[in-house]
Amino acid sequence: MQDHLARMRRLSAATAFLLASVVTTPLAAAEIDAIHFLIPGGAGGGWDGTARGTGEALTKSGLVGKASFENMSGGGGGKAIAHIIETAGRQDGTLMVNSTPIVLRSLRGTFPQSFRDLTPIAAIIGDYGAFVVRSDSPLQSWGDAVATFKADPKKLKVAGGSVKGSMDHLIAAQAFKASGAETSKVRYIAYDAGGKAMAGLLSGETNMLSTGLGEALEQAKAGQVRILCITASEAVAGIEPCGNGIEFINWRGFFGAPGMDEKTADRYAATLGKMYDTSEWEAVRARNGWVDIYKPRAEFVTFLEQQEGEMKSLLNGLGIETVR
Repeated sequence: MQDHLARMRRLSAATAFLLASVVTTPLAAAEIDAIHFLIPGGAGGGWDGTARGTGEALTKSGLVGKASFENMSGGGGGKAIAHIIETAGRQDGTLMVNSTPIVLRSLRGTFPQSFRDLTPIAAIIGDYGAFVVRSDSPLQSWGDAVATFKADPKKLKVAGGSVKGSMDHLIAAQAFKASGAETSKVRYIAYDAGGKAMAGLLSGETNMLSTGLGEALEQAKAGQVRILCITASEAVAGIEPCGNGIEFINWRGFFGAPGMDEKTADRYAATLGKMYDTSEWEAVRARNGWVDIYKPRAEFVTFLEQQEGEMKSLLNGLGIETVR
């Protein structure tokens, strides 16, 4: 352990590589001795929080003896995906966290691999899309936003925390399409990260923000913004759904290396399923405002295939080329 801690201290932030371990229960008491979580992004992001929160709940509940974490940024998640594939023979104890972007970025050719090159284990949490306006905005509902857009699309500038054709853009396009509007006319303003997109909204550069519910709740509670609606079938945290059949959830879940033994994969999925019944998980989930969406193995694959088809249709409708 001392050698491990010393190695951690020597790691430079420039390496974008972080290792940490937490041991909370005797290995003999755990269903799984250890899990190593591979995180395709940096510390503090959504993937990082999901992996570390899951590891915390698993170890504190005694389901897993030890959890370690490795951050590997690069290529929009492609670096970590390539790594787990290239080193598959020694990755039986590794789970890689990912989310909707693995489908989207694969479709756009950001990296050559897809979820089919990995072993899907389970989707575990979700975050709904949210449409946000400033607290003093004349837009009081999603209906107001749609009416404004239909009257003159140029008057509604929609901010998002990533490039054109990214998830924030697609969620907005999907919502307007479901409301009977022309998606190709959506005036999407891309910002480099969600915080800058929120700043653009608050400064008046844009009229509306497309983001995740979890990223907007704190500002809404502080009275800086209002959330018009969310892409859910029912209200969440007191926020009403957009209606018109508009549903979208940014899932987060785990994948194993390609060729992982089926029994091993099933054991990981089953352990993650048992985690939901623990008070330790509820504490983590509530703290982060996550929605439980457990989808193990085959159900997860079906869900991914469906999302891939929907995203391809949306991208093509926006005139964005797909490679799959």
